[in-house]
Amino acid sequence: MAALSQYNYVFAIGTFFALFDAFNIGSQDIANSWATSVSSRSVTYRQAMMLGTVFELLGAVLVGARTADTIKNGIIPYTAFKNNAGVQMLAFTCALAAASLWVFWCTRHNAHVSSTYSIISAVAGVGVATAGASKVQWGWNNGKGLGAIFAGLFMAPTAAAGFGAIIFMLIKTTVLLRRNPAAWAVYTSPFFFLIAGTICALSIVYKGSPKLGLNKKPHSFIIGVSLGTGGLLALLAALFFVPYVHAKVIKKDHTVRWYHLFLGPILFTRPAPADSTNEQADVPNYAVVQDDDKTETSSTFHNKAESLDGSLEKNAGISTEQRAVENEVRQVSHKELVAQGLERMHAKMRKMRGPLGWAMRHLHNNPMGAGTIFERKNLITFVKRLPAMAIVGALYGMHFDIHAAQAGVHGTPDGDRMARVYAAADKYPNEVEHSYAFVQIITACTASFAHGANDVSNAVGPWAVIYKAWHTGKPSASKAAVDLWQIAVVALAMILGFVLYGYRIMSVMGNKLTYHSPSRGSSMELGAAITVLVFSQYALPVSTSMCITGATLGVGLCNGRLRAVNWQRFALLVSAWIFTIPVAGTLAGLLMGIILNAPHF
Repeated sequence: MAALSQYNYVFAIGTFFALFDAFNIGSQDIANSWATSVSSRSVTYRQAMMLGTVFELLGAVLVGARTADTIKNGIIPYTAFKNNAGVQMLAFTCALAAASLWVFWCTRHNAHVSSTYSIISAVAGVGVATAGASKVQWGWNNGKGLGAIFAGLFMAPTAAAGFGAIIFMLIKTTVLLRRNPAAWAVYTSPFFFLIAGTICALSIVYKGSPKLGLNKKPHSFIIGVSLGTGGLLALLAALFFVPYVHAKVIKKDHTVRWYHLFLGPILFTRPAPADSTNEQADVPNYAVVQDDDKTETSSTFHNKAESLDGSLEKNAGISTEQRAVENEVRQVSHKELVAQGLERMHAKMRKMRGPLGWAMRHLHNNPMGAGTIFERKNLITFVKRLPAMAIVGALYGMHFDIHAAQAGVHGTPDGDRMARVYAAADKYPNEVEHSYAFVQIITACTASFAHGANDVSNAVGPWAVIYKAWHTGKPSASKAAVDLWQIAVVALAMILGFVLYGYRIMSVMGNKLTYHSPSRGSSMELGAAITVLVFSQYALPVSTSMCITGATLGVGLCNGRLRAVNWQRFALLVSAWIFTIPVAGTLAGLLMGIILNAPHF
């Protein structure tokens, strides 16, 4: 039995908001970490869901930390709770409530924020309400105060932009600008596997294995293991990957399958089909385009307009007023264009087989009638729609067209803006980009593993405080032991958020910021990984999500044109980051202050 059973309701509310916060972390941070790979078409959205699920869980359960900071970065002192476990439970419940509600609101409105910054700001707000503003670490505080955290909003993305640009320019000068870039991409791939393997190994050592304590090993051991891992990966790439891609790209052998990879150098002697010289290489199309295909829904309007044109030509006596009315009909508003784009995607979903296809057809064929929901007919329709609504809620995100959402709807201001951004970007052949898709898969999976090992423990920290205080009746110390079941539950909640709601953030990242391709995407992820490693070594505040965004900006500028970047979307991102600190902090502080000082009998 819990020592503070009189506060069961506080524990229940805190648990709900802890899982809700984990759900939001999945829909924000995990979605953003995979947005680069999905936007580059190195993996599909469903593949990202499967890989993210596997590596997040493996990182959290196998090598994740079993202790977590109870007060992130020591923003407020532990003496603020005056050794009162009940007040500590209330404080972290309020912090989780404010942070999770703010992040969910941002996700609902397609605004990317840092969930880590949200909970830090919320804890600071709680500290002000509990112990006063003087007890909060507002300055630098050895890289752990609010001043350092706020500075990290600009330091980390700027550094990531630099690292990402350096890596992409290395690829661009050594491969992409060559006369025969496809061959250069194939033969230099072991070198880039060496870079990726070394950086990924360092990420696992310093960020992705807190339980193993590898970061406490001697530097010589860490350097040796990291270079050894990168060297082994480069050797395997030279023995197996190079012959395989050579057969697919250089020989254009369309009969090569994935399992031929294990033949290694034997593939060099494999004769290519006779018709291979006249064919393109059998590789995916990595180009980013605005899908403006007109389905039956949108074409109906234009067909009617064309038929009306014909009748106008035949009937010369039609009035000028009727012509004006017809022209006005043709001018589709922005709202209608966006609705048509969404309807095109929904029309594709209705043609699907399986539960989602049935649910979308059922909702389409059973619309709500006129009047409020309390009309008898609408109540009956609503009950009929409930099963289909539940299915759509569970499966809609898995079938959402991320690339179409990122590219925008043709004819709208957003669609025209994205068309200008894509037109300003340099394009490279699919045969060249294909080699870097495999590098990007490795970096994305490693980042997901490290996120599961490190950031899950950060997410479970406030919940661990609430649970320990409720269970033992004593306030938690600076470090709280975290049970394995808590880490597993939080990890599952994060994955659920990514699968069900991650499409909202992914649709406004990636290609919505600048043109993506595997060579660019792998540079972005490596640049972000290097930034996290450097900042972690100096105990500076860093957000992985902000790093990947900064690296995206740096690589986008490597096109040599400012218009190759969607500056409006970047401005909205930075604004959301900045507003997170005062909004989350104020919400948590007000909630804590009202409850703590409420009048009572």
